[in-house]
Amino acid sequence: MIRIICGQRKDMKAKSRQSGISLTEMTVVVAIVAIVAGFGLPAVRALVKSFETEGGTRTMISSAMASARAIAAKEQRYAGIRFQQKYNPDDPDPLKAPQYMIFIIHDPAPGPHGTGLVHGFRAVEGLEPMKLPETVGVMDLTIVTDRNVQRIENTLEVSLDRPGAALNDQQKDDLINEDFEVRDTATFSIIFSPSGRMVVHPVRVRNKHGQGDSPSYGPSDDDVFNKKADVDMGVGMFYQDDYFDPYPDLAIGPEPSRNRFTIYDKEDLRRAYEGAAAWSKYLRGLEVFYINPYTGTIINR
Repeated sequence: MIRIICGQRKDMKAKSRQSGISLTEMTVVVAIVAIVAGFGLPAVRALVKSFETEGGTRTMISSAMASARAIAAKEQRYAGIRFQQKYNPDDPDPLKAPQYMIFIIHDPAPGPHGTGLVHGFRAVEGLEPMKLPETVGVMDLTIVTDRNVQRIENTLEVSLDRPGAALNDQQKDDLINEDFEVRDTATFSIIFSPSGRMVVHPVRVRNKHGQGDSPSYGPSDDDVFNKKADVDMGVGMFYQDDYFDPYPDLAIGPEPSRNRFTIYDKEDLRRAYEGAAAWSKYLRGLEVFYINPYTGTIINR
């Protein structure tokens, strides 16, 4: 009996020694894992890079527009997406500022639970703003064709049939050679009707309490759009668009929604912008993407 027990103990010790792995074996396993990870890293980097490209950004915009159309149909109200940069007073460089897509919905009801504006929109509650890739941005280039024509019509002869058509490249460069003008091109909205059709609609964006930028209004706890003073204090991410004056440098004011956009590379634009040739040396050559008004899908020009 004693011999049998001792034999069993010896067998158990042998099995115990056999169940472990040696230092050499462990080193080989770690080396194999490192090699596999090394092969996989370029693929991971390529995947991340794909979201930084024009194609990846288009995919994000397409998904956002499809969601906005669904919101418009469900709520039976105008809804859409708004492109806007998060403004940093300490570093107002528009080519560093992150740009977002914010879901917005038409809400003309009087405050405290509506914008109180006929064309007033607010952020859709419960939907977080979508941050665009750091290396690219989205623009509405009508700033160099027709949006700012009214500002310069007293000094330039402009075709009434084709606003901006009479401007040469130098004049168009002059319309996008300041930070507030770059910021202006990156602030615009795309709107869908309750039937799901893309429309050009006047847009005013306010906080959910309908408060304008006036000392007579109290603070708002809207964490998306808010008054300048509240955003500067950390309440809200984006300035609402009450600011033609006294903050012209913000370039955020009421305007119609758009039916097209352009995707640009921030570093390429910076090089052209610093040479005072943002339009002629870079933006002029970019593809303009239009939106099919019936399907809400992106189409090439």
